[in-house]
Amino acid sequence: MPLTPDISDWQHVMKIVKNAADSEQHEMLLTMLMTADERDALVARVNIFNELLKGEISQRQISQMLGVGVATITRGSNELKSHSKDEREALTRLLKTSDS
Repeated sequence: MPLTPDISDWQHVMKIVKNAADSEQHEMLLTMLMTADERDALVARVNIFNELLKGEISQRQISQMLGVGVATITRGSNELKSHSKDEREALTRLLKTSDS
C-alpha cells in the first residue's frame, strides 16, 4: 500500500490556516511553517499586489522600490489579471485593512 500524506491539497492547508486564525494562532503557525526567506518573499508579494492595485507607480518603479526583478512584478500582474474584478476589489479591501 503506497504511503500518502495526511494533508494533500491547498484547501486542506487553507482550513488549517483558518483554524489557526480562529484560535489566534496564525502568527505562530505561519512563522513555524515558513523560513525567514519565505516570509520576506511573502511580504514582497503582498507589496507587489498592493502597489499594482493602487496603480500609482510603474512596474519598473515597483521593482526598484522592492528590490525584485521586473519579471517578478509581471508575474504578480498576470496573476491579478487572472482573477475577477470582485476578487481584486476584495484583495484591495483586505490590504487596506492592514493599514489600521
